[in-house]
Amino acid sequence: MRAALPKSLNGYLLLGIGVITMPLLAAILHATFQIRRLTDFSQSLVDESVHTTELIQEMFERRNSLGQKAKVYHVLGSAQDLANFNNQDAELASTMGELRAALRAPEARGAIDSFTAVQREIAASVRAPPSARVASGAAAARAMPDFEPLDEPAARISRFANAQKAAELASLENQTNAARRLLFWESSLLIPLALAATLSFTLGIGRPIRQVDRAITELGGGNFSREIAVSGPVDLQRLGLQLEWLRGRLLELAQERNRFLRHMSHELKTPLANIREGAELLMDGAVGALRPGQREVAAILQENSIKLQRMIENLLSYSAWQSNSLGLDAAEFRLRPMVKQVLENQQLTLVSQRVRLDVQIEDLTLYADRGKLRLILENLLSNAIKYSPRGGTIVVRAHAAGPELVLDVADSGVGIPPGERSHIFEAFHTGRAPGGHVRGTGIGLSVVQEFVQVHRGTIEIVDGEFRGAHFRIRMPLRAEQPAPAAAAGLPAARRKAHAA
Repeated sequence: MRAALPKSLNGYLLLGIGVITMPLLAAILHATFQIRRLTDFSQSLVDESVHTTELIQEMFERRNSLGQKAKVYHVLGSAQDLANFNNQDAELASTMGELRAALRAPEARGAIDSFTAVQREIAASVRAPPSARVASGAAAARAMPDFEPLDEPAARISRFANAQKAAELASLENQTNAARRLLFWESSLLIPLALAATLSFTLGIGRPIRQVDRAITELGGGNFSREIAVSGPVDLQRLGLQLEWLRGRLLELAQERNRFLRHMSHELKTPLANIREGAELLMDGAVGALRPGQREVAAILQENSIKLQRMIENLLSYSAWQSNSLGLDAAEFRLRPMVKQVLENQQLTLVSQRVRLDVQIEDLTLYADRGKLRLILENLLSNAIKYSPRGGTIVVRAHAAGPELVLDVADSGVGIPPGERSHIFEAFHTGRAPGGHVRGTGIGLSVVQEFVQVHRGTIEIVDGEFRGAHFRIRMPLRAEQPAPAAAAGLPAARRKAHAA
């Protein structure tokens, strides 16, 4: 039966850490053990080699000293000289015993036995009393025991000692190579295993985290249409349920806001229509002729009632703009006639404000949403007229820059204060209205940004070229239909107001 995975995120992480670290920890412990074993063996080998070398050196030194003591005793024949010879003989025998323990090869021990047998024979002949005292020193020298038979077994012992050291060094090298190969294969197996376990647990945790990240991005972008479902550990599933609740709540609030906006706009239209009719009756003299001052007041009422009606109509159109902003009704059309139509529609306002136009439009053919592009230009032009002083100039220019359309609209007003630039494209944000103008709804530039972005374009505020506010739009000459999830990437305007 397969073991169940932990339900909590902490348990999942602990299991992943255990699966990844335990094999690596076992490999580290095994490598430590192997290194310690090889270190101990090499240290023991060094100590034994040094001790064996010292014993070989002592063997040769004591053999030479034994021969010298034998000569002294043979010449002088005193008891003290015999005692010195016996002591040196005992020390040489002890050294040979230590060598026999240090050298483990049977051949080496056979050579030591041969050396010891010859040593005993020579020592016995030295200790034997002479059969006749010879006065001549030359005769004494001729009777002196021969120590040369010790040289051949001593040389063999030295060669066996060197051979044993060489064999032990070779054994150390073999063990080192074997340990290296073992550690290499362990690493070759454990590293892929650890990587596979890491990848498995990363995917197991990464997938629900990506789902949470995508859900938060869509909620932040105002896209409430996709249901949120998060798989994985129960902690992340619970977080997904909370995000789904939040999505439903935000969707309800967005729909409620739009309903409120529509209802209030409709409710305002009726009394506003009455105000307009009353102002028009006053202007027409329906209640009697008006004095010049009264006529001026009635004209102000009439003009501002028209502006208020236009603002209310914009509010009513806002939801429709939003619902249409995600898609493109792209078609091929020429830019210059469309711009000319927009300018003609604004002609009366331009004349009343005594604003001049500086228009330079290349005769380009676009593949884009004509209606959205017309609204972009209308809103930018209305904004420029509103903030341009009487007698000012509005610049409208358009040209191709490679595969892009570059559209500039600039006025000769006071420009945009730095403190307002970060909010200028937010829905319902209204800047300071110039004298004689009613504050707008703060929708125009928000809609402009949304329509530009749905064409995969950008809008920016440019400084230095003109005196007043200067907006520059860059967008492809041939637009592509945005992906269904494009709303997730739209900034402030969509984050504030999009509803399903």
